[in-house]
Amino acid sequence: MAEVVSIGGQEFKKRSPLGVWGLSIITVIVYYLVWYYKINDEARRYLGDETIKPGIALLAIFPGAILIVPPFISVYRTGERIQRMQQKAGLQQQISPALALLASFFYFVNTVYMQEHLNRVWRAYGVQVSPATGPPSPTPGQFTG
Repeated sequence: MAEVVSIGGQEFKKRSPLGVWGLSIITVIVYYLVWYYKINDEARRYLGDETIKPGIALLAIFPGAILIVPPFISVYRTGERIQRMQQKAGLQQQISPALALLASFFYFVNTVYMQEHLNRVWRAYGVQVSPATGPPSPTPGQFTG
């Protein structure tokens, strides 16, 4: 089950990287498409960048794969978005969009790589809470206890 992190009054999910990969394989790509839309939506909300269009990113993956090139551009740009998210969270070690793209050639291994880097952003905000429990998480660097 995904843990929920509350940042600035919005909720984001810390998902299991291997769970995302496994569900993508088991559901014959259906979960991958759902996950891909959700992480682009999280990037849009976290970065406050309304130019990020999760639906367009998803369309580049499917049915854009028919044209061969759009999915690769979309995966690379999503990697760049995650990199921007890491910069905003003040993380030193950041994702490589090119490595995310390369990993996408191997049975959706990019899901593991990209989700792990997203989880690092959420961990920078400290304590995770579910919607039914406690207060929102502190901002990065704020003492929690």
